Amino acid sequence: MPDPVRRLGVVGTGTMATGIIEVAARKAIDVVVWARSDQSASAVRERLQARLAREVARGVIAEQAAHEVGERVSITRAVDDLGGCEVIVESIVEALEPKRVLFAQLGSVTGPETVLASNTSTLGIGQLAQVTEHPERVCGLHFFNPVTRMELVEVVRGLETSPATIARATAFAVQLAKTPIEVEDEAGFVVNALLFPSINAAVRLVERGVASAEDVDRAMVLGANHPLGPLALADLVGLDVTVAILDRLWAATGDPALVPAPTLRRLVAAGRLGRKSGWGFYRYDGGDR
Repeated sequence: MPDPVRRLGVVGTGTMATGIIEVAARKAIDVVVWARSDQSASAVRERLQARLAREVARGVIAEQAAHEVGERVSITRAVDDLGGCEVIVESIVEALEPKRVLFAQLGSVTGPETVLASNTSTLGIGQLAQVTEHPERVCGLHFFNPVTRMELVEVVRGLETSPATIARATAFAVQLAKTPIEVEDEAGFVVNALLFPSINAAVRLVERGVASAEDVDRAMVLGANHPLGPLALADLVGLDVTVAILDRLWAATGDPALVPAPTLRRLVAAGRLGRKSGWGFYRYDGGDR
């Protein structure tokens, strides 16, 4: 087994990146976060501190332990500071070109043994690896939201990813107390390739008048033992994110079943994005459905 990771690099300051940072720091790993601006650096620090404060208030973690977690996290504006990291996880905007620019930068400041991993949910690992000098050390590490609670990590093998890189990435996921599965570099990997077509199918059932949104969700909760119905889950993920992922899966596969249902596009155009906007298929702001 590869040696445990002692120093992790994280590029990104959003919700997913913050979750990865927290999980790693709570496993006694030193985390170096590369932030692109002072504003994003402050935001990730505040988000992490708020999260730890909630955990202390709930009795999940002791106050001293929370302080030690925060002390393990350093935030930098200099990409060169990632040079000593054994693994670097990218978790920036889900768009190919910004990620390719980033991976080219990372390849220039890290050694040939550093694993470069992307937290992408749909983009091709091979497309990121080809801009680096060492494509064999590039892989996917797809975490799920919320990172602190979701156990699965998809370890994605690109066309040129080496067995040593996969072994290192898999061992790192286990070090974080996650359950890794190894998947090939195919659109949507496993979870999204199954999940988002089912959400789209659920929307189309509602569009055709087969059942209401509530009854579609009730059917999958009570009939298939799912913890959450597909439309409530789409609200949780974000309907804008749902449309974006379906669009990428459709572009990659050409499967007409993956064309986002018209209702999804109409809701997004109206600003009804789900929980984060207070209204999607359901209302979360106290109003009527």
